[in-house]
Amino acid sequence: MPVAGQPVGFSRCCWLGGCEMTMNTDAFSVRVSKRAVRDFSEHGVAMLPQVIDAAWIANLRAGVEKNIAAPTARGRVWNRDADGRVCFYDSQAWRGIAEYRDFVERSPIAGIAAQLLGATRVNFFFDAIFVRSPGTQFRTPFHQDEPYWSVEGFDTCSIWMPLVAVEKKSALEFVRGSHRWKGRLRQTNFGALTGDARDQRDAAEDGEAFPDIEGNRDRYPLVSWDMAPGDCVAFNGRTIHGGSGNLSPGRGLKVFNTQWLGDDVRVCFRKEGMDPDHSRVMAEIGLKPGRRIGGALYPEFRFDRGLPA
Repeated sequence: MPVAGQPVGFSRCCWLGGCEMTMNTDAFSVRVSKRAVRDFSEHGVAMLPQVIDAAWIANLRAGVEKNIAAPTARGRVWNRDADGRVCFYDSQAWRGIAEYRDFVERSPIAGIAAQLLGATRVNFFFDAIFVRSPGTQFRTPFHQDEPYWSVEGFDTCSIWMPLVAVEKKSALEFVRGSHRWKGRLRQTNFGALTGDARDQRDAAEDGEAFPDIEGNRDRYPLVSWDMAPGDCVAFNGRTIHGGSGNLSPGRGLKVFNTQWLGDDVRVCFRKEGMDPDHSRVMAEIGLKPGRRIGGALYPEFRFDRGLPA
């Protein structure tokens, strides 16, 4: 088992519909730089070089192979081109794949999210993987994450972590500062890509038309990076992002993503549709709109001695 992260202590309090699960730790095994904290707050995105060590990367690669061989019911292919190259997606597999669960519960990743959010407690929301076949050209349309989720709030942190080296031209791209844009945008309907009913979003959704960023790249402050295994990019759930295609011949891409929620985030069931839609499982464990997320599905991590100075 990897030893890169500090072990955490577990406490559970059972209640109707599930058990609260809190993980307490006194230490941050990885310190996030002040510059990264500032970039995350001001720009909505921060590059974190070499914050996850090789043992965790190897463990997650093994988990992804298991996930590809036996997808969950939530797995789907976002795109398949004429040459059979695909972009495969799956999510919420962490409780069934030991390598994912170890990483969520024992690696430095929760502490990284807490430092970026400036919070002494954070909740894990869900995991996701993105696997692109070698040479895949399909680029994920620009979008925001938080408007798709079954929660609402500003204090969110997505951590995008490639398990293989990725060139800048093939990495995820971000519109710097877009997490603080005013107004609500109508999001991409991913159902048009997948044909899957679970991805459908109401075309009558309120809000302004989503800007054509891909067609007007010179008008927006786009950032991305060459990345190696162990690097992460952390971004606010409202930061506009997309891309991660345009792979060179012979080069594939495997990414493990984790989503983290901070102090102001509350359950929210959206009439326009949610992806992934957690409303059913949340209702089953007694989580109602307006409540803070929690329970065994969404464990809380507490850092009892506070944030690093």
